[in-house]
Amino acid sequence: MKLKFILVLSIITGIMFSCGEDKKEEKVDTTKVEKKAAFDYNVEQFADIKVLRYQISGWEDLTLKEQKLAYYLTQAGLSGRDIMWDQNYRHNLKIRKALERIYANYKGDKESNDWKAYETYMKRVWFSNGIHHHYSNAKLAPEFSSDYLNSLLSDTNTTLEGEAFDVIFNDKDSKKVNQAKGVDNVLLSAVNFYGPDVTNADVENFYKKKSSPNPDKPLSYGLNSQLVKEDGVLKERVYKSGGLYGDAIDEIVKWLELAQDVAENKAQGDALGLLIQYYNTGDLQTWDDYNVAWTAATEGNIDYINSFIEVYNDPLGYRGSYETVVQVKDFDMSEKMAVLSENAQWFEDNSPLLDAHKKDSVVGVTYKVVNVAGEAGDASPSTPIGVNLPNANWIRASVGSKSVSLGNIIHAYNNAGSTGRLKEFVHDDEEYELEEKYGQLADKLHTALHEVIGHASGQLNPGVGETKETLKNYASTLEEGRADLVGLYYLYDSKLQELGLVEDWKSVGKAAYDGYIRNGLMTQLIRLDLGDDVEEAHMRNRQWVSAWVFEQGEKENVIEKVTKDGKTYFNINDYDKLHELFGQLLRETQRIKSEGDFDAVEALVEGYGVKVDQAIHAEILERNKQFTSAAYSGFVNPVLVTEKDENGEITAVKVTQPDTFEGQMMMYSKNYSFLPEEN
Repeated sequence: MKLKFILVLSIITGIMFSCGEDKKEEKVDTTKVEKKAAFDYNVEQFADIKVLRYQISGWEDLTLKEQKLAYYLTQAGLSGRDIMWDQNYRHNLKIRKALERIYANYKGDKESNDWKAYETYMKRVWFSNGIHHHYSNAKLAPEFSSDYLNSLLSDTNTTLEGEAFDVIFNDKDSKKVNQAKGVDNVLLSAVNFYGPDVTNADVENFYKKKSSPNPDKPLSYGLNSQLVKEDGVLKERVYKSGGLYGDAIDEIVKWLELAQDVAENKAQGDALGLLIQYYNTGDLQTWDDYNVAWTAATEGNIDYINSFIEVYNDPLGYRGSYETVVQVKDFDMSEKMAVLSENAQWFEDNSPLLDAHKKDSVVGVTYKVVNVAGEAGDASPSTPIGVNLPNANWIRASVGSKSVSLGNIIHAYNNAGSTGRLKEFVHDDEEYELEEKYGQLADKLHTALHEVIGHASGQLNPGVGETKETLKNYASTLEEGRADLVGLYYLYDSKLQELGLVEDWKSVGKAAYDGYIRNGLMTQLIRLDLGDDVEEAHMRNRQWVSAWVFEQGEKENVIEKVTKDGKTYFNINDYDKLHELFGQLLRETQRIKSEGDFDAVEALVEGYGVKVDQAIHAEILERNKQFTSAAYSGFVNPVLVTEKDENGEITAVKVTQPDTFEGQMMMYSKNYSFLPEEN
């Protein structure tokens, strides 16, 4: 699963990892300390987006062989970039190629408001890997007319016709992922995991008939395929060489084979071999074999994530989005934080879970701080800040998992500049000073606890199916909230000081609690238009966690809703009691997961995580107008450039930085487009 940064770190102290599900999202707070450095982290800002750069710390300390491995893995990742575009929406590639042709060839007036609106729309489409917002899932609305687009098409001899043209301006396919209650989520989601006429019932009935050879090791049915109807009969189109997305997959495999040749050790090479075999065959048993091997391959300075992994973009949680992250180990920080994985059993044993839901033996949890060397697919431009994989519950239980925190990504967020939002939304000076002094450390620890302890904790009751089957469209938000709660529970615990991770556990815990409640009940609302429900899984989990503890603590005034000078604040009066409430909610969320209690998760999410207090929302939006910093951040990637001798052998791999966002996007389209417009 994946923890993604979402609000420009500016306002968030929420968190989102990649647990095998949750894109998306989150947390670091850049409202904090304004820092200046020689390196320019900022690229540009448009609409609600801020584009940043990151450095690859430690690159020069790698051997040439290690640099080659990172380079080959990065090229493999970029080779599958177009897969993500097509997965997001069936017309995305056709639309993108037409828009880019216009962008490259238009010679007319580029100072007009229409052209500037076109440029902004183009950049928003690039950032979202398609025509739907990367976070809200709503279709992007162009601020130019269909007549203007037609004139641009004509002026540049570009063709875009029929539904692919019309959908830019009409109300069709308005949500990439529709998670609303009481509707046919598959039918009403534009994401291209299913044919246009496939329904919730079709999906559920199709996979009810699937049975794994070993029920104790259930295969991830649906993870690497598209489900369509042909002549009324449901059929899977498998992502593999010779199958759906085969041309791009063959290019991925070419680079993975080069990576295997320079693997750091046998375990790493064997895992890469299984990944290649999986891409060639599409066989889900090979996928599990690969994940077992990859999880066990913990030695080496280079690691990676590559394939169809997170299921957040599937309204029913079956199908994986293509993503890659190439990682260089941060030796110093990994050593400091290894104490968490070494004490994973203590955290499990001392958690507030019911005894039946605790693991007797937490195995194989490894944690590293890494520096990203490159990302693609669902991880770029909007990136996670932490990842915990694999996602299969049985592999986690029997083999373990890998947890990573993307250190250079977090560093870039924290050094890209202050936005000033923090002072606007804190209740008092004490809260502000706690955040300034301890907020970044609290964020890092929450990320680590979320990934290392949270996603690895707990177990399903015997005979209970996978959460995507039992909890359905609520599985992702439940899992992310559960992992958040593990982190929140232990952030306010003296054990962290005993382990040497903090010097003042109470102050760190208070800063973490302040930030989480502030974000869950107020600041994350700046991402929504007034009147909208909360739909994104991570936003939902932060709201239902915060709203539940607020309500449960009302009698004892644990969290007080305060109005000062016409402005709303939420002030924590009793941190000890809030710690208890987080523990109670953690126990209940684990019970829901362990027992597969759909009615309970529906009541929790719909009751606390979906509806927004409209008065507070309007107020937050008004208070936020004074700030010009965008609500979301993402990144361009460093460009790895090879130097070769007269025999074509690589002699060096240099790191360069792109000058502009559009320059990188156009370069990617030129060099890494391996799919036709329709697939």
